[in-house]
Amino acid sequence: MSIAASGRLAVYEEPNAPFQIREYPLRAPDAGEVLVRIRMSTICRSDIHSYQGRRPNPCPGVLGHEIIGVIVALGEGVHQDMRGDPLVPGDRVTWSEYFVPGSNYTADVLGLPQKSPGVDKYGHLAAPTLPHHHGDFGEYCYILPHSWILRLPEELSDEEATPINCGVATMIAVTEAAAIGIGQTVVIQGLGLLGLYGAAIAKARGARAVIGLDTVAERRARAHRFGVDLALDPATIDQAALLHEVREICRPAGADVVIEVCGVADVIRLGLDMLRVGGTYVLAGVVNPQAMVTIDANLLLRKLLTLRGVHNYHPRNLIEALDFVVGNRRRFPFHDLVDGRYPLDRVGEAMADAAARRVLRAAIVP
Repeated sequence: MSIAASGRLAVYEEPNAPFQIREYPLRAPDAGEVLVRIRMSTICRSDIHSYQGRRPNPCPGVLGHEIIGVIVALGEGVHQDMRGDPLVPGDRVTWSEYFVPGSNYTADVLGLPQKSPGVDKYGHLAAPTLPHHHGDFGEYCYILPHSWILRLPEELSDEEATPINCGVATMIAVTEAAAIGIGQTVVIQGLGLLGLYGAAIAKARGARAVIGLDTVAERRARAHRFGVDLALDPATIDQAALLHEVREICRPAGADVVIEVCGVADVIRLGLDMLRVGGTYVLAGVVNPQAMVTIDANLLLRKLLTLRGVHNYHPRNLIEALDFVVGNRRRFPFHDLVDGRYPLDRVGEAMADAAARRVLRAAIVP
């Protein structure tokens, strides 16, 4: 494929400022890079928080990290994906939402490349930072060195494939941290895209019952198609009644696992109360700084609870996410989760609809 002279990006100057479509130059990929033409990107809740100024992000900014694209050109040294399958121009691929600066103690010794010093994320760099095209609100993206790339099978639709490198891989990491076992009961706080994937993965791991909590009626109605056995509105039920209802399902002693993916720190106390003795709580939604909450630490001690946090994911979770979607796409309607499509010049409308929860996952199709 030939390389165009430039490509369009949707850029915002400061939080909540209108998006402007700007042209930035393109070049052949450097060693270790891959240039892709974007097929589809979807708006993650963290993109909304960045745009609204609720989490730090450099400006003028280009957002987006949940993305798939078609290879235009391969840089020197890039011949295969992380599975060892060959890569050629024209292949449709996804890649890790982050890239690392290279070999380091955190990655190589601790086994946590996703928390490497200097790790950076697509959609978290200023637009003037070379090579400019490092977010997904645009026509092109450079996959930068020390990213992990996966070639996508033809049977997956773009809608099924695009959330894999963020939403699905994150929930693979979350359910792994929760160590959900056969016959266990799981409560999920938040039934957005992460929560729905989490419910599906929990059922695939053998969970006996999955309870979902969300204040949005449309999300609760959709949840049953993704493995949720009981969906409740925590805003309309007295807390004591809610605990009783959860414990009736999670007999005899309470939930084995509670997962937070709603982004509201105040729900943590309720989550701890829902757990059985020896239960596990995994936090994955409270990604904004200063998500402060007061809890009775003695409860952790007396109930022998495990409290885990998940931020980003291990590269292996990207492979597991793809395999999960491929293996379960006929069991769960993943295609329907991306329910809004917008051209690049309507990215502001897409952001507004996603922020107002008028759509579950807004897709930018340049």
